[in-house]
Amino acid sequence: MHTHTLKQLSALLQSKQVSATELATMYLDRIGSSDLNAFLHVDRTLTLRHAQDADALLHRGEGTPLTGIPIAHKDIFVTRDWRSTAGSKMLENYTSPFDATVVEQFRKAGMVTLGKLNCDEFAMGSSNENSAFGAVLNPWDRTAIPGGSSGGSAAAIAARLTPAATGTDTGGSIRQPAALCGITGIKPTYGSVSRFGMIAFASSLDQGGPMAQTAEDCALLLNAMVGFDARDSTCVERPAEDFCAQLAQPLEGLRIGVPKEFFGPGLAADVEAAVRAALAVFEQQGATLVDISLPKTELSIPVYYVIAPAEASSNLSRFDGVRYGHRASQYKDLSEMYRKSRAEGFGEEVKRRILVGAYVLSHGYFDAYYLQAQRIRRLIAQDFERAFTECDVIMGPVSPTVAWDLGDKADDPVANYLADIFTLSTSLAGLPGMSVPCGFGNGEKNGKRPVGLQIIGNYFSEAKLLNVAHQYQQVTDWHARAPDGI
Repeated sequence: MHTHTLKQLSALLQSKQVSATELATMYLDRIGSSDLNAFLHVDRTLTLRHAQDADALLHRGEGTPLTGIPIAHKDIFVTRDWRSTAGSKMLENYTSPFDATVVEQFRKAGMVTLGKLNCDEFAMGSSNENSAFGAVLNPWDRTAIPGGSSGGSAAAIAARLTPAATGTDTGGSIRQPAALCGITGIKPTYGSVSRFGMIAFASSLDQGGPMAQTAEDCALLLNAMVGFDARDSTCVERPAEDFCAQLAQPLEGLRIGVPKEFFGPGLAADVEAAVRAALAVFEQQGATLVDISLPKTELSIPVYYVIAPAEASSNLSRFDGVRYGHRASQYKDLSEMYRKSRAEGFGEEVKRRILVGAYVLSHGYFDAYYLQAQRIRRLIAQDFERAFTECDVIMGPVSPTVAWDLGDKADDPVANYLADIFTLSTSLAGLPGMSVPCGFGNGEKNGKRPVGLQIIGNYFSEAKLLNVAHQYQQVTDWHARAPDGI
């Protein structure tokens, strides 16, 4: 049963062939026997209480399509009952007095929370090695990273420890781990999903989204996630949309933009082969490939690593050891308390980004770096605007390589940053993008590792992206494959 999709589980629950309590118990047992370090906090009593509430709703006939289905949350969303650490020692024992809007919405839909998932500290990273609580292992190959920062979410779904999970995407942190773990994930248009209760990294980039086995699963989850929230000033108010409504539409006449910048010298041959094969499948379904150009792609890395650290340095200034979070045990005065608490509470990557951010925002450098980055950000968005006059969606690789070995890039942060080359521009433009499994690469040392196909759409075109991905998954089975022993 743990291999079932959300739609299959929903049918079993609605027909009372299985109860929410039985389902939750099965997944809790699987989590308990896992060695992936994907979960940071599990509370069996709380989860079973949620399951009993869901069973009561189903018994009364008041359930939704998601009622009784288990879900786990990236530990960047605050939760009233489970610890909310953001993968950091700074918040090691923090429990929020309220739920994030996303968590609240899934509870209203009747979903059953399994626990909180490991992530790079404050969502800063591409490998999930930056967590204060240890690295997550990739279930396809335990010597490999699962991707980041939502690596715990991706690994848990790939290992069938949960059928669904939340993730957040600031520069690719849903799409990249989804690709490296062989699952499906979508980053919605910026502003579609409330950021209230999502521990902030870079406020103009952070966006929550669903991760699951299939595009259809993600559509079901997105139906519950998307919605206006007055508590989030960046949340967009739009009419309600059923993201499942267009899934069955054929792809005849679809124009797929293929950016030449996504297929340059930095792309590994095994990844390119899998992506090209996926594009050929779309052609067989009646789509047309269109050569396009996104000339500012190479600038997305320097732009992102000016803007994101700048916003991070501002957001993380609230962690001072005064009101909540880690406080140093010994200090002489308030200034020393600040310094020691932050030095002890933050990890190396977080400190690095805070320092970079403070630098580019400082007097004399603000105009030269931060404002210039914002100008180029606008040019990156204009590249996409022009591209979408020639095509309906854009496709290419998610990551230039398959998952690398644990520790391979630990001492080279720039090499980690370069792994985001194909995802950053989408985030900077605020566009929706998703990753779907499209094959396997050979990897450098340890056999086959998953490859993800990236599908990018125009603003608020999530339904079209899900339709395209769903149709691809109707004629391929990459999304249904599971690691050995799962």
